[in-house]
Amino acid sequence: MLEDIFFRQNFWRKALRRAYLPMKVRTPFLFFSERYKMYFEELVERISAKLRKITVKLNGRYTHLDENDLFQEALLHLWTYFQAGKLENKTESYILQGCYFHLKNYLRKIDKKTNLVTLDTSLDQEDTSWEEILYLENVKSFFDYFEMQDLLQRIRNNGLSKREKEILSFSLEGLTVREIGKKLGISHVMVIKLKKNLQRKLQSLL
Repeated sequence: MLEDIFFRQNFWRKALRRAYLPMKVRTPFLFFSERYKMYFEELVERISAKLRKITVKLNGRYTHLDENDLFQEALLHLWTYFQAGKLENKTESYILQGCYFHLKNYLRKIDKKTNLVTLDTSLDQEDTSWEEILYLENVKSFFDYFEMQDLLQRIRNNGLSKREKEILSFSLEGLTVREIGKKLGISHVMVIKLKKNLQRKLQSLL
């Protein structure tokens, strides 16, 4: 009888350890796949409310993202770590803190990509204002690192030619590429070229 009890206890101890192994390692142990999934669902249920508060706190910076998107991203992050066994013996506080920093890094990557895409694409358009080039629609996140006036001053002092400074000033006034070209007596193609030079100098400050 004691041997039988010991066998069952040892069996389940090993089974539980297997349940925390990555999927590719657990393939032979399909019997435990549902139990493995259940452990994860229980974890999510326990921390869900607090995780929602984190996503709500970080939300509000983008029109194409909301707290539900961030919540799903956090769940994906948790599932990846859970499969790899990185959440074993971790406290809920530790797990939530990990989610918070993962989402912060996730949003930081979106900030960087969004600003670069806007700079790359808008400079090829004829009627793009300087505000759109700086992506001021996303000003809150962009200027976590740069204050508007400080950035503009650094751009002006970064070896701009007279013509580039003129284009910068006219762009800040809201003039289009063609309007700037008419004022300066140059083609709109030349204005676009000069704006691209400004882009490179701007990116060197980022």
